Amino acid sequence: MLIIGIAGGTGSGKTTVVRKIIERLPEGEVVLLPQDSYYKDNADIPLEERLAANYDHPDAIEFELLIKHLKDLRKGNDIKQPIYSYLTCTRSSETISIKPCRIIIVEGILILSNPELRELMDLKIFVDADPDDRLIRVIHRDIIERGRTVETVIDRYECTVKPMHLQFIEPTKRFADIIIPQGGNNHVAIDIMTKFIENRLRN
Repeated sequence: MLIIGIAGGTGSGKTTVVRKIIERLPEGEVVLLPQDSYYKDNADIPLEERLAANYDHPDAIEFELLIKHLKDLRKGNDIKQPIYSYLTCTRSSETISIKPCRIIIVEGILILSNPELRELMDLKIFVDADPDDRLIRVIHRDIIERGRTVETVIDRYECTVKPMHLQFIEPTKRFADIIIPQGGNNHVAIDIMTKFIENRLRN
């Protein structure tokens, strides 16, 4: 089993990189564990407080469960992956059944910030992008997918996303084995990554 971690700032293009890598690999050989599925359940606090919470801080993630699930998969056991809603900022009562695969991709902004999680990874990737490009992507995504206004997105970016990026995300770049600039537009880097993974599978 090959465990790959793909990190990078919000709006850096991580999801696009993951999608393009998966598209190039044999069907059924890859399973994705998004960090976003492991946000702590805040159902016990009012919605207004949930929406204002800092989701770019490592404390927002239930790393213990993510690490346990990775270890279970590595042992050959199925897991029940949580389902998290950005609209309600809570976990669903339902889960997704995940079976072990030859390739496990863990993706998220903070996955390289946890030492125990890093130790489980065979390959660590950091997707880099210009801050202006990231902000534009965040605005588009949060308006379309999460029902937020432009003003809300920009305010959150200035008060939370940017400072948390500088404090917790950008520094984890030093833990990466490979840094991919230009996000999902870097076709050369994605091709190299795919060939590396294919070679590891063959060997």
